[in-house]
Amino acid sequence: QVQLVESGGGLVQAGGSLRLSCAASGRTSRVYNMAWFRQAPGKEREYVAAISWGGGNTHYADSVKGRFSISRDNAKNMVFLQMNSLKPEDTAVYYCAADVSPKWVPSRTREANEYDYWGQGTQVTVSS
Repeated sequence: QVQLVESGGGLVQAGGSLRLSCAASGRTSRVYNMAWFRQAPGKEREYVAAISWGGGNTHYADSVKGRFSISRDNAKNMVFLQMNSLKPEDTAVYYCAADVSPKWVPSRTREANEYDYWGQGTQVTVSS
């Protein structure tokens, strides 16, 4: 089993920045691609960004491209989401997800069912 714990959420004004962290523990040797998703009240879970095991491949939802940046530190079993120029519509619970498949398939990175493990989420609130 793999456990994922997100942190770094909070309340920020529009235009501000936050950095989310996700710490993986347990059988982390099974973890390859990782991603961030988010879910706003009354809406379906939405893909945000993904990163391959080595960090050489990244992919972003159009809604966050140019504002958010995903990265990882495999030595510390962590993945990060740097969020800049935040907007009120970015308000959501942000979830970290891990995939045990070593394949990087860009067309699949945005699919929630591609991921095997999920964290509990961290709340991000952007005020206008």
